[in-house]
Formats: sequence, C-alpha cells, structure tokens
Amino acid sequence: MFYGYFEHNLDDKGRLMIPKGIKQNVKGEELYVLKGFDGCLSVYDIDAFNLLVEKVNKQDFNKLISRQYVRTLLGSVVNLSIDKVGRIQIPNMTITKYKIGKSVVVLGVGDHFEIWDKKAYLEYEKVANENFEKIAEELEKSDA
Repeated sequence: MFYGYFEHNLDDKGRLMIPKGIKQNVKGEELYVLKGFDGCLSVYDIDAFNLLVEKVNKQDFNKLISRQYVRTLLGSVVNLSIDKVGRIQIPNMTITKYKIGKSVVVLGVGDHFEIWDKKAYLEYEKVANENFEKIAEELEKSDA
C-alpha cells in the first residue's frame, strides 16, 4: 500500500528519485506510468498494474465510452525501470503532454502513487480540503 505526501524535483533528464516511503512498498524493479485523474500521472508496480489491466479488459469494447477509456488509459502507459539509485526517468514526451514541471508532488493513494506538478497539486488540494468534511459525509451515506 502506498501512502504519504512527498515533494521532489525532476532533474534535467526527467529523472525522479522515488521517495523512500514509496520505494519500500514497490514490488519489483519496474513501474508503469500512465495518465491519471485530475491532471496527474498514476504509477503502478507490476502487481497493481496487472490488476488494473484485468479490470480494464472487462470493459465492453463494443461501447464507445469503454473504447475511449481503454484507448486513452492503455495508450498512455510507459514502462520504466528503477535505476540502481532508486530513480525513474520519465520520458520528455510524457512530462510535456501531462504538464509536469520540475517541482513535483509524489502522493501515495493506496494501490498506486501519483506524480503531480506541484503547483497543480496545491491548487487541487486547496479545493479538496475545502470540501473534505462534505465529501466524507457523502461517502459515509453511500456506504450505509
């Protein structure tokens, strides 16, 4: 399980040092980076990625909405290796396409972690924090 908030910087080659609190929970030496929600990149280790692909493959590809989701999600996947010092190199095309700056936030969110442009995350967090209690209450109602 991934959790926690970490601020880091990408180096000039687009490499990110995976925070120790995240790295200790990664299974294997490969990660799968893909389009996330709300403007971030989602990063999965092999086990979580395989579960995600299983779920995605259950979509009815005859439905337009399913095709759009599957194509967008799986078409965005980049397989990355973790180097000897614990970094991943995010391709420039991915950094540019998803507007990730040099200052990033790495956020653990359960079965995966996210990479956010720091400024974008702080804006997102402000809104999410303003609605936190209301969201918790609504989620509690839906579980009842």
